[in-house]
Amino acid sequence: MSFLDELAAIVGTRHVIGPGDDQEPYLTDWRGRYRGAALAVVKPAGTQEVAAVVKAAARRGIAIVPQGGNTGMCGAATPVGPRETIVLRLDRMNRIRGVSRLGDAIAVDAGCILAEVQAAAEAADRLFPLSLGAEGSCQIGGNLSTNAGGTAVLRYGTTRELTLGLEVVLPDGEIFDAMTSLRKDSTAYDLKQLFIGAEGTLGIITGAVLKLFPRPRRRAVALAKLGSIEAVLDLLAAARTELGDRLSAFEVMSRGQIEVIAEHVPDVTIPFALDQPWHLLVEIVDTLESVDLAAALESLLAAAYEHGLVLDALVAASEAQAKALWKIRHSVSEASKRAGYVISHDSAVPLEHQATFVRRVESRIAALRPDARIVMHGHVGDGNIHVLAIIPGIAPDQREALSDVVAAINAIVDEETSALGGSISAEHGIGLANRARLARVVPAVEMRLLRQVKQLIDPAGLMNPGKVLPD
Repeated sequence: MSFLDELAAIVGTRHVIGPGDDQEPYLTDWRGRYRGAALAVVKPAGTQEVAAVVKAAARRGIAIVPQGGNTGMCGAATPVGPRETIVLRLDRMNRIRGVSRLGDAIAVDAGCILAEVQAAAEAADRLFPLSLGAEGSCQIGGNLSTNAGGTAVLRYGTTRELTLGLEVVLPDGEIFDAMTSLRKDSTAYDLKQLFIGAEGTLGIITGAVLKLFPRPRRRAVALAKLGSIEAVLDLLAAARTELGDRLSAFEVMSRGQIEVIAEHVPDVTIPFALDQPWHLLVEIVDTLESVDLAAALESLLAAAYEHGLVLDALVAASEAQAKALWKIRHSVSEASKRAGYVISHDSAVPLEHQATFVRRVESRIAALRPDARIVMHGHVGDGNIHVLAIIPGIAPDQREALSDVVAAINAIVDEETSALGGSISAEHGIGLANRARLARVVPAVEMRLLRQVKQLIDPAGLMNPGKVLPD
């Protein structure tokens, strides 16, 4: 029996896509940077089928690239390299396994779309707080595999902190079942943590138990203009003092970033003249309907205005207006992609050094590449600002010639990030794009441990080869 016939016997002929045009959507990453090849794209319907596919591939020494919604930024879900490979898609594994309102937990298949998990939580009068620009297409398995952050980390934490239990198919096809909803468990090592953020290099996440929270009844959203990144950080300190854990999002965008959005996303409305260097989206929430959040936010911004921190601000007067303000923030990736060739970064540095980081990288990139549009956006509340150098007018066949420029800009950002005690990947992962950068910033002892973990769990190197760890 051929390998494709064996796969068809496991998942059904309709769910095995052999070489040809039908594979194209699965062979290229979202940004169009990487393209690979696969013996087949396989779509199992459940964990047992995933396990059977993995066992069949392992017997033949065929590598596996797990792929969720294929919305990642670093090429982690693209089959690349010389090894024979299959792409394993989890689209059919989209079942909500159960919701516990008492335990504030939801059990899901890894192929569930993030927005569907949010909706299932809301139907139970609960909140699943992970929120991303790609939430209508990204899958929970991918969110777990990259330890996704998003816009609500300030209050609720990253995907790692939202995970109670996990189900994983290991490289030999065995199933690691830790689908627990326990909030307290000190029984030896917390093994699930190995697979969260591993980008499919240690196994295939097939299910998860995730934390839920009380659903906010009220929210207030505002967009403010500020004259400096220092003013943004001062306002963050004041907001934490005045609003406490009601503060759920504190999202910053440079003027250049909003200009890119205004130019390339026509259905987004910018309510201000773009005459200040920084714009800030603030959201506060509460479970009590009686709390006047708009008044609390207005009071904070009014005091900040009097002290010269805020130069202008708009508090949303309706839910529709709040969504319109959030649409600006959620349009950054789409707009930047349309604006030119994007060299993007995912750094996080301690808040005390955020202003220094911003000024240094902007100055150094501008000196290196004067034609680049240097824009920034991100989750300043948790220290994660995305630095983008957008180079206009680059045709796809010219991108290879930019490799030295990309390397030089990456080196600038990495040097400044490391010097300030930061991380080069706050939420996007390493994937294919950042392997060389990882080798540059990770201490030798840490790299040795990473390689030892990989060798222990995946000795044949069949799980997502060529990703995360440098050669």
